Amino acid sequence: MVESTPHAWRAADEYLSDLLVGRDPALERALSAQQAAGMPDIEVAPVAGKLLNLLVRMSGARRVLEVGTLGGYSTIWMARAVGDQGRVVTIEAEHVNAAVARASIDAAGVGDRVDIRVGRGEDVLPTLVGGFDLVFIDADKESNTLYLDWAARLGHPGTVVILDNIGRDGEIVDAETADSKVIGTQQALRMLAEDPRFDATALQTVGVKGWDGVALALIV
Repeated sequence: MVESTPHAWRAADEYLSDLLVGRDPALERALSAQQAAGMPDIEVAPVAGKLLNLLVRMSGARRVLEVGTLGGYSTIWMARAVGDQGRVVTIEAEHVNAAVARASIDAAGVGDRVDIRVGRGEDVLPTLVGGFDLVFIDADKESNTLYLDWAARLGHPGTVVILDNIGRDGEIVDAETADSKVIGTQQALRMLAEDPRFDATALQTVGVKGWDGVALALIV
């Protein structure tokens, strides 16, 4: 039996990625550009990018909202899924990140489907027109509840909401934590449980991103 260790998690994740996702030059170039720009290595894993792509396609989403563009890696996955008539609106707080993402998204051939809004989520979200079919939240964890509230306001019954990075290395069970990211995640999970606008579940994961997880919800 293989021992459950971070090394084993990574090996299994890489096996699944090689088998089910494969090589993708456009996405690899986007990651290289992100790294060259000095951005943190916090984009979704390849298997998670493929999951986002499949969720967009399964739900038939044509209007997608992303909170947290970074280098555009997840944006490309979702832009490919919305189709020629679809649109992804993605919010990025940092101008430099947005510029790198813009170049990578255009190079991937989906630039006409992506609208990058530069600014803090709390400032940009109130300016958007609702009707989004899927919302992916992957930004500062301290603002998770704000982003969820706006997901509900800008969505509709049946909108899919995906909240990334909910595992926090298992620290979500620590009621005494002082980590603001963990606290923000705990508050978001509590909101998904208690706010009648959502019907949600969550899965913890292990892999190239360590001990992590994702919450999935429907707006009801």
